[in-house]
Amino acid sequence: MTAIPPGRTRRAALVSAMCALVVTGTGLTGCSEDPDAGTNGVGKLPAAQIQSKTRAAADAAPAVRLSGSVVTSGRTYTLDMRLKADGGSGSVTSQGAEFHLLRIGEELYLKASAEFWKHEDGAKDGGGDGKGGGSDTAAADKLGGKYVKVPQGDPSYKRFSGFTDKDVLLDSLLTLHGTLGTEGHREEAGVRTIRITGDEGSGGTLDVSLEGTPYPLRLVRAGGAGTLTFSAWGKDFALTEPGKDETVDYGKQLPTS
Repeated sequence: MTAIPPGRTRRAALVSAMCALVVTGTGLTGCSEDPDAGTNGVGKLPAAQIQSKTRAAADAAPAVRLSGSVVTSGRTYTLDMRLKADGGSGSVTSQGAEFHLLRIGEELYLKASAEFWKHEDGAKDGGGDGKGGGSDTAAADKLGGKYVKVPQGDPSYKRFSGFTDKDVLLDSLLTLHGTLGTEGHREEAGVRTIRITGDEGSGGTLDVSLEGTPYPLRLVRAGGAGTLTFSAWGKDFALTEPGKDETVDYGKQLPTS
């Protein structure tokens, strides 16, 4: 039997101690020979297969919470939405104005402050010309803080309902551009992930859970078009129609900016 040199024994003991410290202190398995040990296994797959599996998982999930920013047509929207098959609810902020959306089936409601409605009316009517200012203010005060039912034939219905549609949002957002690749293991909100990229990151990055179902957890869109996190996958939530005292009928086509 060949004797192990004392120096090698000390080095092995030191490495073992350091690994134990890392595992205990962070929950990571940085010293493991296999970083995918104990995971769902998608980290071992090619990037295209990881993307396919995470998209399938997202599509099949009955619900999700989506939060972060999206840049489209030169405008930044900050979202905090909970979505499921038959509707969604949450808040959207753009250009300093926040509004709340609620969709139950085909019924879409929008709630915002009087200032939001004044801005929308002003944009439609030209604003600042002194014409109709009193009526605009009165209408905005009537709408402020109330749920306004958006007519399905109104252009605003399509504009706003997309924020409450799980399939529409995920189809448009969960896209990486260019050649797919992987960029190593990460951690998102305490969950181990594998990162896939488009064109080595310039086409966006997506962190996919290595624990349980391979849900997407964090997306950085290409071209600085926003960063989003996904959570509460599969956790149902209630969609409750607002009471009559909380709603108001605008009575005509909604103003558009």
